[in-house]
Amino acid sequence: QVQLVESGGGLVQAGGSLRLSCAASGRTFSYAMAWFRQAPGKEREFVAAIRWRGGITYYADSVKGRFTISRDNAKNTVYLQMNSLQPEDTAVYYCAANPTVTIVSNDREYDYWGQGTQVTVSS
Repeated sequence: QVQLVESGGGLVQAGGSLRLSCAASGRTFSYAMAWFRQAPGKEREFVAAIRWRGGITYYADSVKGRFTISRDNAKNTVYLQMNSLQPEDTAVYYCAANPTVTIVSNDREYDYWGQGTQVTVSS
């Protein structure tokens, strides 16, 4: 059984930065890990993903160049560094994991989810 716990959300002004963390417990070696977000009244959308092996990363076009996903294998933790935040980045951010993922941006391919952390960007 895999458990994911997110932290690091909060309130920040436009142009500011936040770093989200996702601590994983259980057998997550070789899992694909991802961040999704969901704004009020909108569908959940893909943000970024990383494969444990090789550290290959993927990003949504809306966050490329501003967000960076990384992982610390020793701590079994995935991070999302968010810079140049904008009000449209306001959402609940979720960490997700799965041992096999073909399309990293497809939320239906992830079986394990964290509880979410709120990110609010004020203008």
